Amino acid sequence: MSSKDRKDLPHPHDAQTEQTETAAEREARKQKESDNHQEALEETFPASDPVSPFIPAKAPKD
Repeated sequence: MSSKDRKDLPHPHDAQTEQTETAAEREARKQKESDNHQEALEETFPASDPVSPFIPAKAPKD
């Protein structure tokens, strides 16, 4: 497994190997990215603090 992200820029000392992905590989990669995104979204739900049960009082009339 590579330690680089596929979006990392190539290093000048890296071998220049052109790797193209097939349509099936691209679909599998996109599905994995989508699954990972969905899982991360579910793990962070709720994204904010819970709603406070505090109900502010009405402002007194002067």
